Amino acid sequence: MSLERITEIHNHIGDIIRRFEPGTEAKPAASAAPAQTQSPAGPRLFDREIEEVIREQAARHGVSERLVKAVVQAESGGNPRAVSPAGAVGLMQLMPGTAKTLGVDPYNPEQNVDGGIRYLKDMARQFGSLDDVLAAYNAGPGAVQRHGGVPPYKETQDYINKIRRSLSQWDA
Repeated sequence: MSLERITEIHNHIGDIIRRFEPGTEAKPAASAAPAQTQSPAGPRLFDREIEEVIREQAARHGVSERLVKAVVQAESGGNPRAVSPAGAVGLMQLMPGTAKTLGVDPYNPEQNVDGGIRYLKDMARQFGSLDDVLAAYNAGPGAVQRHGGVPPYKETQDYINKIRRSLSQWDA
């Protein structure tokens, strides 16, 4: 077995273990960086299973795979077991009440991404611009309505910029 294959297996095992550690974010090993692939939807950021969930759900809902990847990266770093200090859960960091309203198990990656995409689409129906949609996803639709657009919250503005940077890097 080649050293490259051994390293790949070692990194994959580490990623699997990190997924089940509460409160941790799955981070690719430094030696795995050169192995990332480039696709029309941007670089491979997550393990193959998460990539496939994102690809399938984005296609199913007719939403940009690149956008879903950018939201997942910003929200959870690709960790399906992530829980935020505010209580948001899973890949797309759904609040428990939102997950319940959407009828999804937020710890199930397929359901979480399905629910997150449906929530994004609902925000897109309510708000015109990508920035307003992302702000509503991050800060809630009420905050966007109250402020007539992106609220003046540093966290929300940073969130929008982070996603826009990801999207522009993938366009390059």
